[in-house]
Amino acid sequence: MAAPNPDPEGLGEGTKYLALGIRFAGGVVLFLLLGLGIDRWLHLTPIGTVTGAILGATLSTYSAYRAIAADPKNQSPGDRR
Repeated sequence: MAAPNPDPEGLGEGTKYLALGIRFAGGVVLFLLLGLGIDRWLHLTPIGTVTGAILGATLSTYSAYRAIAADPKNQSPGDRR
């Protein structure tokens, strides 16, 4: 028989980071598809798709960084403002 989980809050911590990963991937896919749509509309084959993918990855990384930096558990006691 398995031992009970001693830390019931540990399960909730994982879902927060899972949601962050899904938001990151969604941002990349959204901008990639937006670039693909612009390519098809303006007949510029790879330019919009590549630009959309790079822009999506950059903005999603920045969003993830801000979300992790804002988490009070990731800050040392001297960093709190």
